[in-house]
Amino acid sequence: MIREQKLREIEHLLLRVRQLESELAAEQAPQAWTPPYYTTHHILVGCVFGVFGAAVSLLFNVIGSLLMHQEPLKLIKVYLTFPLGAEALTAPNDVTVAIGCCLYLATGMLLGIPIQLILSKFFGSASFGTRFAVTTVISLILWVVNFYGILAWLQPALFGGNWIVRDIPWWVAALTHVVFGWTILLAQPLGVFTQYRPLSEAA
Repeated sequence: MIREQKLREIEHLLLRVRQLESELAAEQAPQAWTPPYYTTHHILVGCVFGVFGAAVSLLFNVIGSLLMHQEPLKLIKVYLTFPLGAEALTAPNDVTVAIGCCLYLATGMLLGIPIQLILSKFFGSASFGTRFAVTTVISLILWVVNFYGILAWLQPALFGGNWIVRDIPWWVAALTHVVFGWTILLAQPLGVFTQYRPLSEAA
């Protein structure tokens, strides 16, 4: 009887030893590294993606204007009424139009930041459908804020006219903003933060 008790005690101790060994092995196993959220990284990514998005949306508008037999860079000339007033609609030279394109890209650079921050911080692991819907909503909100929250009163107050809201059809402005946001969405995989690891550490 005493022998059986000792055998059972040995079996219990061996089971406990194996359990402790498995716990130690789990503690010593390398944990998967989860990178922190680097705001500065995503701000820079938003600037770059914003330029891409602005370029694509401008190209979209130029192609659409050609298909509708309109002036290709009319959008840029209308936007130039913000710094130049009505003179931008008459006969701006090539240099002025080029500066307008640069201003358009610079505006896209700034508007790309909030889209990149929202998508990366709050919807980084969401499905593509969810991110697509979120991007579309954000783009439309930017359009409403830019046109009807800012330009609708700021341009008349500064330059005495409301050419941007008046001369750009609402659906053109909305589509331009949506194409801008969709471009940033499609570029998202290129902006994922990857930790730098030296070759010696990686090996």
